[in-house]
Amino acid sequence: MTPQLQQAIRLLQLPVLELNTQLQEALETNLMLEQEEPGEDSQSSESTQANEEATVIAGTDSDQGDWEQLYGSGRSKENWSGEDQPQIDIPDISGETLQEHLLWQLEMDDVSPRETVIGQALVDSINDDGYLIDSIENITKMLPGDANFTLKEVATALKRIQLLDPTGVGCRDLAECITIQLQQLDPTEPGRNLAIRIAREDLDMIAEHQFSILRRRLRVSDEELDVAIALIRSCHPHPGSAIQANTAQYVTPDVYVRKQDGRWIIDVNRGLAPRLRVNQTYADMLKGNGSHDMLRTQLQEARWLVRSLEIRHDTILRVAMSIVERQVEFFEHGEESMKPMILKDVAEELEMHESTISRVTTNKFMHTPRGVFEFRYFFSSQLGASDGTEQSSTGVRARIKRLIGRESPAKPLSDNKIAKLLEEEGVKVARRTVAKYREAMKILPSSERRERPERR
Repeated sequence: MTPQLQQAIRLLQLPVLELNTQLQEALETNLMLEQEEPGEDSQSSESTQANEEATVIAGTDSDQGDWEQLYGSGRSKENWSGEDQPQIDIPDISGETLQEHLLWQLEMDDVSPRETVIGQALVDSINDDGYLIDSIENITKMLPGDANFTLKEVATALKRIQLLDPTGVGCRDLAECITIQLQQLDPTEPGRNLAIRIAREDLDMIAEHQFSILRRRLRVSDEELDVAIALIRSCHPHPGSAIQANTAQYVTPDVYVRKQDGRWIIDVNRGLAPRLRVNQTYADMLKGNGSHDMLRTQLQEARWLVRSLEIRHDTILRVAMSIVERQVEFFEHGEESMKPMILKDVAEELEMHESTISRVTTNKFMHTPRGVFEFRYFFSSQLGASDGTEQSSTGVRARIKRLIGRESPAKPLSDNKIAKLLEEEGVKVARRTVAKYREAMKILPSSERRERPERR
């Protein structure tokens, strides 16, 4: 194995933060390396080709108040524009909606199947600004009647959704939206408690600029009121709007997957690490010069590193292409349509070793319209179906969770009954397999899920 390939493999298994650290160290210690500035033409043909690459995969055919009135000006001499706010959102080129962003968080959260059903109904009633546009009474009535969902369950689920990102989502009016955002602040934050009190009771007075009356009513100083108002104005009155063009990122995606004109397209995230190139000026100075052994060594190392980064980029792209092509049904229809896939499948297709595929799929993330997933998420074992096809264990788990989420609390489904229902759907699975998957999802057995009548 060549030093270049060894280095490429080492780089391949590094997550983004560690990769950036190593590249920064290389820039600081190797004179022959320089960072390519945005907009500059790369001197590497491979790099230029990769930058222009977008790989196509087989496709398939109010109470909220007014922002300007409430936040447009304050007690300071200059109107507040919001330009001094920290920019915490990362552009989302996948076109992920607020609803998809919330549902992804629910899927990643440790919620019961029953809570998932309620959560999906609540998310469907949240508008693009992030507000709940229907009453919890009506939402409760729209849930499956045979499952006997209660108003209390829906209210509890709503509180859970209100803790999701973006903060303040799922609220019913502006006061609740601002209050929840303020409650997320550190309890020791100066002005926090006063700001919460104003948000709950006196937002209209801020909108009308009745600061003197408000100060006397609250019996606080001008400085204390200024701090509280500044906190309120730092909140977002339309939290959902941030997700329409931008979305919070908990990990840095290595690739973006999006659907365009009926086909799935993969873009490699070229902005996640500094782009390096050989300093051609220094390299030209060494031509025909027999001295400067150290610089010649650095030149060779620089060339290896630049090429190793291209190998890393190309390998990640090829693996992502293979995954998306094999899992088109998942991207189209969701978790229940996941196909069985193991490392060997991709390794044989790409003519790579399984250990290389394992390195690529660990700590590498794919941003999709259905959420952000680690590459490894798409790999699962297989189970037989009645028509001779194979089902992935991930898809079967999703089916089990769906069935339990729709069951009646008074008559929860046993593992044996779930196995029979799955068989009716064409999936052959033993009762003990259902039990294993249910336990892995931290779902209680039917005897413990049964709702017992209250004693009178």
